[in-house]
Amino acid sequence: MKKETNKTEKGKSGKKKVLRFFLILILIIALVFGFTSVSIWRYSHKDQRQKADVIIVLGAALSSDGVSPVFRERLNHSITLYNEGYADKILVTGGIGEGSYLSDAYVAGMYLMEQGIPEEDILLEEESETTLSNLENAKTIMDENGFSSALIVSDPMHMKRAMLFAKDVGINAYSSPTPSTMYTSFESKLDFLLRESTIYIGYCFYRIFNNLF
Repeated sequence: MKKETNKTEKGKSGKKKVLRFFLILILIIALVFGFTSVSIWRYSHKDQRQKADVIIVLGAALSSDGVSPVFRERLNHSITLYNEGYADKILVTGGIGEGSYLSDAYVAGMYLMEQGIPEEDILLEEESETTLSNLENAKTIMDENGFSSALIVSDPMHMKRAMLFAKDVGINAYSSPTPSTMYTSFESKLDFLLRESTIYIGYCFYRIFNNLF
């Protein structure tokens, strides 16, 4: 009877240890996620606008009649920066999306010209499909044109991840988020923040393991 009692007690003790481990793990994950979300939200208010060689507008999907409302906000902000003399060139990014035969960057370039930006001051990056490839390809174009600095334009809560990507691809970049955003409801803002936090954390783990191995 004593042996059976000891086994039972050991079994309960083992289950408690496993439960304690998972509770601690969940707490750590919650803290990391919470800290990251707060950091992204705080960074979204940071505008570092200053004179640079080029303004890089991160791509967004097109709509049926041209640039999407989200993309238009980014482009309009780049026009403001250009007109205020922060850079002499605008580089728009984005490849051909599903169901389209024109690249996001091409349509964005046409929009910029309609708003009065000279064609010679618009550069197109038409191959990328993600934020990271936006910036990787933009860096190649910067090197080809002898540019050494850039203002990065995107939605506010996208900026922290975008700036980390820019750093990793070797761009000397400054953050300039759009002053307005199409993500206006609480639900859309929360969804955007949660998605950005998840991707940001995942990329940070990728960087760690990539450097280790």
